[in-house]
Amino acid sequence: MRSTENVGLMSQHFLLSAKARTLSLAKVARLSDDEAYETFRLIRWAATDGTPVCPRCDCAGVYTYTTRRLFKCKACSHQFSVTSGTIFASRKLPVRDYLLAIAIFVNGAKGHSALQLSRDLDCQYKTVFVMAHKIREALAAEASSATASGEVEVDGAYFGGYVKPANHKGNRRDRRRIINQNGKRRVVVIMRERGGRTLPFVFRSEDASLVKIARTVAPGSVIHADEATHWDALHARFLTKRINHSESYSDGDACTNQAESFFSRMRRAEIGIHHRIAGDYLSAYAGEMAWRENNRRVSNGEQYLMVADAALHHPVSRQWKGYWQRKGA
Repeated sequence: MRSTENVGLMSQHFLLSAKARTLSLAKVARLSDDEAYETFRLIRWAATDGTPVCPRCDCAGVYTYTTRRLFKCKACSHQFSVTSGTIFASRKLPVRDYLLAIAIFVNGAKGHSALQLSRDLDCQYKTVFVMAHKIREALAAEASSATASGEVEVDGAYFGGYVKPANHKGNRRDRRRIINQNGKRRVVVIMRERGGRTLPFVFRSEDASLVKIARTVAPGSVIHADEATHWDALHARFLTKRINHSESYSDGDACTNQAESFFSRMRRAEIGIHHRIAGDYLSAYAGEMAWRENNRRVSNGEQYLMVADAALHHPVSRQWKGYWQRKGA
């Protein structure tokens, strides 16, 4: 049994420390409409201390309407608002609700479901479902052209495509075989730098990721992978260290424990929060979990500003603008 003295000497996890708590949902919820609007302005036009800049021609000379929160460019006569040309363009909810949604989003250690967010904001499920995916799109865009270098761990994990076993034992089939699958299963392949960023990509199979790995991982890097035979092709391009998981998880020279740690977070998000993160949205959820993993040592207040800044500097979404009207509920 450990003494209280030894417990006191143990290092405290970052998420349990005061440094991790710099954002209060109560403070965001108590913002007035004017305060929330000014917050949006300061984040959107941080370079000009909140002074509006035309999103079409980058002109700083604008007229301000007194009856509505709109601006008009003196150069091109374009009318715009604080969310025009951003991921939140054509918004219907008050600005404060978007700030509160972002605050709730970053406070979820394993994510936040759209159903729960709809209850938190007291609005339709469809509304927050699209809003959450817009946030995920803005976060994923920041890593779209990123590369990995140094010591890079590579691994894959399959999601979706669950096939329910037959009732009677005699009718059951080996669900690991392709012939007995439904074709909906996808694999998330992760490239994770040791001490650096996490880059996820979605493929139909692990071996389909080899070309992407060759393009994403910088020459001269050291790759760590498991014993799967399709990783043999990596030896021709990189110094590749392999670990046989049937014998050990780490042999002192090679391991993929950091990649496995990311998949552990995704599994917890799938089982405990979203219940299903497969299909067409798997890439979006993988990008969100990678962002959370990359910023796990950043306070929730800083994460809040990072998400708001990414959303207000991301262009209008071609996938999510008018989603329900275009594809149906």
